[in-house]
Amino acid sequence: MSTVLVVEDEGTVREVVCAYLHRAGLPTHEAADGLVTVRAFPDVRPAVVVLDVMVPGIDGFEVLRRIRAIDPDVPVLMLTARSAEQDRIAGLELGADDYVTKPFSARELVLRVQGLLRRSAGTSPGGAPGGTIEEGDLVVDRGARRATRAGAELALTSREFDLLVHLMTHPGVVLDRDDLLREVWGWEVGDRSTVTVHVRRLREKVEVDPSRPERISTVWGRGYRWDREQGCADEA
Repeated sequence: MSTVLVVEDEGTVREVVCAYLHRAGLPTHEAADGLVTVRAFPDVRPAVVVLDVMVPGIDGFEVLRRIRAIDPDVPVLMLTARSAEQDRIAGLELGADDYVTKPFSARELVLRVQGLLRRSAGTSPGGAPGGTIEEGDLVVDRGARRATRAGAELALTSREFDLLVHLMTHPGVVLDRDDLLREVWGWEVGDRSTVTVHVRRLREKVEVDPSRPERISTVWGRGYRWDREQGCADEA
């Protein structure tokens, strides 16, 4: 079963979130403290983490750093205050896959969790097939959801992997942030800064010089484009 680790110090909120997840057939493990969460994480081994920013012990950002060191692949959904845009950006910069702002719809949160579970299992919004893509020193195995550069495995979050695959399978096409939110995140409406942060993080991992990107180009006023390398191999 896919256990969801719910980290939230407000008892009522935690109870409601867990109740909705249980109705969706998802077992939960609850925590109300940051340090307790980190200590329990290796034993719980959740499929998804729902993590509030403001928890006692250590805050959600530090919890995220520490669990990413244990498991770089586990999808993490952050809970943030609606007015705290800096919290949302900070969470995404640290590798959060998604976020929901308070006050939130419990039904929406469940849908977001289910979306993260599907992607973690290898099912993207568009149902992309498996296979391998190779471009220069970059090799992406869609079936195994692994990517390597110059032989070294890239520590990509689930969302970063989906974004990379989507860009690489649309070479030369300018994709605006709304396109990417819809096709990669599965959102019809969302915060475009989410895409901006993920593109920046992805560049840090796939570009030789992220300040002068050669693979993920910005087309000012329009969006992003994957510039395919000359002579790269076709998909397997």
